[in-house]
Amino acid sequence: GKVHVVVVYKVDRLTRSLADFAKIVDVLDAAEASFVSVTQAFNTTNSMGRLTLNVLLSFAQFEREVTGERIRDKIAASKSKGMWMGGNVPLGYDIPAPGSRTLQVNQAEAITVRHIFARYLELGSVYALQRELAEQGITSKQRITGTGKNYGGCHLYRGALFHLLANPIYLGRIRHKGVIHEGGHDAIVGEELFDRVQKLLAQQAPRRRVA
Repeated sequence: GKVHVVVVYKVDRLTRSLADFAKIVDVLDAAEASFVSVTQAFNTTNSMGRLTLNVLLSFAQFEREVTGERIRDKIAASKSKGMWMGGNVPLGYDIPAPGSRTLQVNQAEAITVRHIFARYLELGSVYALQRELAEQGITSKQRITGTGKNYGGCHLYRGALFHLLANPIYLGRIRHKGVIHEGGHDAIVGEELFDRVQKLLAQQAPRRRVA
């Protein structure tokens, strides 16, 4: 009851989702308040303003979805060419320069990665591997952000180990949406070792019960 009108500079600064805006208008209506955009010739105090606003938001939502599709297509095309498209750099690799699309082998970390693959085959268990790595003081990759904050450098948990052991990045390849592409970076482990690890992982995968 204290707010009568919500005023914004432009409607898409508030939301570009028609569904979200409909919910916002419902909240405003329940509070007997209205919505006004300063730079656009409409407001929700009349039916024509609501119609105009809904049409505008439909186009704004369409533009956002098309932009998202273009970004996804660009990422898929780049990964199909073996390019690194960002994210957390995996243990064993570095980014040679800001904005680089090719991973570079970190020789010291690569030794650790090969050790992890070899010990998994010898131990035959991710649980035993996790305990041994913790005892040896082997940790996840350390990362320093642009603001100087440190991340990583902690014990490798089972989920992280499963992900590491199954990651084709160590074969010099890049996975995208379940499809494996040849990467532009060097491999850290050989194909024979990687395949043996995948077979063992598959054997140890929990079987789902069928009702």
